[in-house]
Amino acid sequence: MTVESYREQFRDALLKMNQEAARELLMQTAEVLTPVQRLESLIIPALIDIGDQWGCGNAALSQLYMSGRICETLIDELIPILEVRRRDLPRTAVVVLGDFHVLGKRIVCSLLRSSGVDILDYGTAEVDETLTRIQEDGVKILLVSTLMLHSALKVIELRTKRDAAGLDFKIVVGGAPFRMDEMLWHEIGADAMGQSASDALGIIENLAKEME
Repeated sequence: MTVESYREQFRDALLKMNQEAARELLMQTAEVLTPVQRLESLIIPALIDIGDQWGCGNAALSQLYMSGRICETLIDELIPILEVRRRDLPRTAVVVLGDFHVLGKRIVCSLLRSSGVDILDYGTAEVDETLTRIQEDGVKILLVSTLMLHSALKVIELRTKRDAAGLDFKIVVGGAPFRMDEMLWHEIGADAMGQSASDALGIIENLAKEME
């Protein structure tokens, strides 16, 4: 069976809210795909597709919500947080701005922590709360995970208030809106953009070199 076939079956299992079927499909690909490849080839595309279906009225909100919850459980099984050598990098945090869908953030956190990055998880928050926590924690790099366009556009407010307050931190964005419009991250004033969760570590390392 091709990766595309597995992806379609995985998406259909999520739409049926069948966690065991989704887990079985991930297990079937273990010999040919690494955990990261399963995230990027199966889980993320399936969730994007379901999000698109919901946006067009072809999937229920309950299906979108449960798909995310099922995948959160599967991701915890797929990428355990390992005891690894901690990397000496600028203080980094991740947030979802006013969006209820947090799976992308969970994926980024899991990948970075398993790579030795001690990342702060701000959960879902509004701009002012995020800026307060950044000041308190001394964060130098903020990752913003998005699924919906309205969440992506909140980065404009974040950047404007960052600059007005004279705060010194970089804004890195990622998620579906930025994959659909590759110039969007420039337009909203972000400092960098990742096409996938696996880009996050390289972006952080490059920004760290710029800060030296």
